[in-house]
Amino acid sequence: MKPVSPLRDLQFRLEYAFLRFVVATVRLVPLNFATRTSAWTWRRLAPILNPRRHQRALDNLAIAFPEKSYDERKQIAKAHWENLGRVMAETMRLDQIIADPSRITIANEKVFARYSGKLGPIVGASLHMGNWELAIWPLTISGASPAAVYRSVNNPYVDQYIRHQRHDLYPGGLFGRGQVDGDHGESQKTARAIMDYVRRGGRLGVVCDLYDRTGLPAPFFGKPAPTVTIPAMIARRTGARIWMSRCTRIGNESRFEIELKELRVPRTANQAEDVRWATVEMTKQFEAWVRETPEQWMWSNRRWS
Repeated sequence: MKPVSPLRDLQFRLEYAFLRFVVATVRLVPLNFATRTSAWTWRRLAPILNPRRHQRALDNLAIAFPEKSYDERKQIAKAHWENLGRVMAETMRLDQIIADPSRITIANEKVFARYSGKLGPIVGASLHMGNWELAIWPLTISGASPAAVYRSVNNPYVDQYIRHQRHDLYPGGLFGRGQVDGDHGESQKTARAIMDYVRRGGRLGVVCDLYDRTGLPAPFFGKPAPTVTIPAMIARRTGARIWMSRCTRIGNESRFEIELKELRVPRTANQAEDVRWATVEMTKQFEAWVRETPEQWMWSNRRWS
């Protein structure tokens, strides 16, 4: 980390102290109480406190479901805020959730069991659904020691805390990306680092359903959506497989089902076309999953230009 002024460092420390206070408070109460309270609060306050993102959710829903009425889309938007409220509380108690094996099941467990003991290099591509951080769980329990790409936080104390709290979920570590104040050491080298990591046999998780300004326009609900090509590009260059993964919330509690689908990336003489095909197929699967449980996807994120 580059040197910062004493005043800036004090700000960072105060922010970190506040975060630890909030986390301690959330962890004091039973998990179900914490998630219900957070869900109730987010459903009612998020549209008021963040009207811009709420309007974005409604606009995105209008693109995806033009056949639905405004009231139907509004209810989905509110339900999506409720899910995010649950995720917020769960984020502070991930260690407790993964410590209880009854909370996470794998939908296609027979297929997973068949390959879990002989995994090669893998790129796990997931989307912001359910509690998306848990989508990597099958690779974790298989002993594959997966790593993940995440957006670095400006505050170095908070950033280090986030890394530490997710070690059991991503024992292979976290690769930071994004524009940050200071030098976290990996922000400008992420692309090269993750390519080398997978090439050496690593297993990498990437959440890749967000708008990417430089991405490939892949059809998503009938409209081109600039989509990140990193999973397809890495898999194509290294010979890795893509495991598409979704985490679906079961009911209104912190119980989840993980579903895996393998996508084999072609390796023809046309590398660009191979990457395009895989990215389009991945996006097509994401759309199918979103259609099944639209209330669990993060509509307030930017997806179309």
